[in-house]
Order: sequence, then C-alpha cells, then structure tokens
Amino acid sequence: MGKYFGTDGFRGEANVNLTVEHAYKVGRFLGWYFGQNHKAQIVIGKDTRRSSYMFEYSLVAGLTASGADVYLLHVTTTPSVSYVVRTENFDCGIMISASHNPFYDNGIKIINGQGQKMEASVEEQIEAYIDGKIPEIPFALKENIGRTVDFSAGRNRYIGYLISIPTRAFKNMRVGLDCANGSASAIAKSVFDALGAKTYVINNEPDGTNINTNCGSTHIEILQEFVKEKQLDVGFAYDGDADRCIAIDDQGNIVDGDIILYVCGKYLKEQGKLNNNTIVTTVMSNLGLYKACDREGISYEKTAVGDKYVCENMMDNGHMLGGEQSGHIIFAHHATTGDGILTSLKIMEAVLEKKLPLSTLASEVKIYPQLLKNVRVFNKQEARENAKVVEIVEQVGKDLGDEGRILVRESGTEPVVRVMVEAATDDICREQVNRVIQVMEREQLIAE
Repeated sequence: MGKYFGTDGFRGEANVNLTVEHAYKVGRFLGWYFGQNHKAQIVIGKDTRRSSYMFEYSLVAGLTASGADVYLLHVTTTPSVSYVVRTENFDCGIMISASHNPFYDNGIKIINGQGQKMEASVEEQIEAYIDGKIPEIPFALKENIGRTVDFSAGRNRYIGYLISIPTRAFKNMRVGLDCANGSASAIAKSVFDALGAKTYVINNEPDGTNINTNCGSTHIEILQEFVKEKQLDVGFAYDGDADRCIAIDDQGNIVDGDIILYVCGKYLKEQGKLNNNTIVTTVMSNLGLYKACDREGISYEKTAVGDKYVCENMMDNGHMLGGEQSGHIIFAHHATTGDGILTSLKIMEAVLEKKLPLSTLASEVKIYPQLLKNVRVFNKQEARENAKVVEIVEQVGKDLGDEGRILVRESGTEPVVRVMVEAATDDICREQVNRVIQVMEREQLIAE
C-alpha cells in the first residue's frame, strides 16, 4: 500500500488527513494524465457525507483546471460509478466515499476505464505529485479549460440496468431495506418498487451526519429486529456507498457474505452458470463455507483480504462469483466491483427460482464460531515470523485438525497482528487464541 492510497482508495478524516488540497491535486493530476492525447472525460459520484460536497467541488476545480470535462452523477453508489465508466467510455471515475466509516471520514476511490479499482502504478504517480516529487502540471488555457456536466442520466441508466437483471418480478414479496442513510437511499427503493416488491425502508433520510450511524450493514441488528417486527420475507442492509450487502432471512437470521456466496454459488452451479465451478473467497471466509462447498462439489480459491484481490483473481482466471464475509460480492457477469443492490437482486433470484425461503437455502451452511484478537506488537513481521510463534501456530493447527483452523496475519493499516481461530465451540476458539498470545508475551513481542 502507498503513502495515501490503501486497498480502498485515499481515506481519512475530512480536513485532517484528507484535505481539500489533497482532492484538488488528485483532480489536477488525473485531468492531466488522461488528457495528454485527447480531451479527458471523467465522471464523479459521491455519498451523503457532509464533506462529500466539499471534496466534489475541489476535485472538479483540479480536473477542469487541467482541462478535463467532468460529469456529475451526484449522490450515487460506488458500483454505479463503475458501471457508468465502463459502459459510457469514460477515462476514469471517482467516487467520494469512506464506505462504512463514520460520517466525519471520507475517501477518494479512483476507478479505471474497465470499471475496476485504479492500478497501483497510477496511484503511486498521484502520491508523487501530491508530495511535490514530480514537476508541476501545466494549467489548461482558453478553450482547453474543462467544464462540468450534470449527468444524473447516467445514474438513471444504472437503475434501469439493475431492474433488467432479475429473471422474474418480486410480486407479493415483502422486502426490508436498510439504506444506512447513504448512497443506497437514492436508488434501492426505486429498484425494488419497480420490480413489484412490497418494500419497507429504514434509514433512508440522510442529513450529512447520520450515514452508517447505528444503521446499515455494520449495525445489522437494526434490520434484524425490523424484519422480525414486520414479519418480512427478507431484508437487505447496505453500507455507506452500497458496495456491500448483508441479508436477513425470513426467520430473522443474519446471512453474511460467506453464506451469500454459498447460496448464490450453488444456485449458479445448478443453472450451469458458475464458470470453472469455482468461487473466490478471502482467507477470512468461514470454515463452514468451505465444508459446504466441498459437500456440493464447488471449488474455491482464497485471496488476501480485500475485494480488490478477489476481483483480480476473478478477472485473471475467468471466475464468475467471488466476495468477502463482510458482504462485498462480485458477480462478474454483471459487474466489475462489489455491488450491494445487485447482490440483493441475485439473492432474490435464487429464492424465487428455487421457491424456497432464504432461511432454508442458508441453513445448509454450518458457520463455525470464530474469534479474532488484534495483538499490538513492536514489529509485525518479527512477531509473525518468530520461531516460537510459528511453532505454536503449527501446533494449534494440528490440534484443531479438520474441525477448525488458525490464521495469523499482519494488519495492513495498524501495528497489530491478527490472531483468528475457528473451531467447534467458542471455548475452543478462546483457548487456542490465548495459547498463541501467551507465547507472544513470553517472547516479549507485545507492545503495551
């Protein structure tokens, strides 16, 4: 990861470690970079944070000053920006969002011409420009100065595309939506209404400061209670920019990304549409998912944590379905990035075509208890590679056998090592995690 750009863009607290000056320079560089041989055309979307308007205006100033024409989608989802970029032949797209973070954070996600996250090589050049390590970029002059264009039509075309995907109408289905007071507030209800569902919506009144606040996919208990109270058939919760989805079944149970991968993967296999008979997961997916896939004869691959790595694996190998436990699910036939609303539509397709409630489809996966502890250390690499730590991790793995697993990895953003154990019971998880941490303590690897 770079100095400013992580696996999910340039993110930080607004006007603290992500400032309008940063946004202006990002715009200046991108407008110049894509405009060297033609008039650059770049599309921008934003979520509902108060600071999103500030960053939008700053990006626009930088882009147009470098000669780019800027098309504004206004409040919309990250996957809609990805869709518009790749279907309308834009040079790149920018989404202003910090996803599931609190309202006071924000971020700049850059999407390449194929609708995927921008290549690291371009992000590195942006960072060099921000830090003054490359020559100053010339301003556009006279008729070469860029302009802005209202492009809400692009968002409407994306809504139309979503409506075209389901194989049948949602008539008589009672569906709950938690829009997290974020980007989905502008799109989700209209999609489900158009498909004939009886739609019940909560947390769809953004005020600039309530995005993700006690709502959405990171506070799934809110939708869980709503589904049970209203006796709905299914519920879907999105995050701030609607690129992830967590579902609630008709019994009020949580259906996370792992179970969604199983339900949709099995359905696609039955339809002959699961390319290579393979799903792509991350190393954090639950052991229960793998056991269920083994039973159904579905192959799987594991990547590093991050939907960016899932997407890369899928594109490199031609796989059709992949995602994360957190609800980033990619359906490569329809999209090049995680799309929460699209995911909910594909779950609805499986439910309706199989004529079974989501609780029945999800019950085939036995989710193993999981315990994750973040251990603050002096040096992440030294802690993970310490001979005694390696030895105890191997021993725990042998002791768990086929009924559990251990994963020890370095955090990409914090000075911590993450120790995760899955096992048959919570007590076993706790016991085995503590065995590893005790060795770290004896080896004096843990920072106070």
